[in-house]
Amino acid sequence: QVQLVESGGGLVQAGGSLRLSCAGSGQTFRMPYMGWFRQAPGKEREFVAVISWNGGSIFYTDSVKGRFTISRDSAKNTVYLQMNSLKPEDTAVYYCAARRESVLSTNDAYYDYWGQGTQVTVSS
Repeated sequence: QVQLVESGGGLVQAGGSLRLSCAGSGQTFRMPYMGWFRQAPGKEREFVAVISWNGGSIFYTDSVKGRFTISRDSAKNTVYLQMNSLKPEDTAVYYCAARRESVLSTNDAYYDYWGQGTQVTVSS
């Protein structure tokens, strides 16, 4: 019913940039909130950013504020995460997720659909 596919990950040096894309299919256009999470080796999955379906509500975790930008193109059923000034600490598998309830959340347990993840590696 709902499928999410991330792309755009890769290997970059510290200070570089990447733009991640999350292409949705099925009923993703009906998902009120789309979020990005990440999981570094040996660590728990953590919230990165979330955006409402119309882009009117956006929220970031403190560690990425001023560096990352989340955006959404509803016509293309695609969510983006522009990552600038990347740091080695940003190295992780990045996941796109969708929440079907009309309430913003930063808790991964409250997201209903997940992509397969895309690897981001930042070298020092």
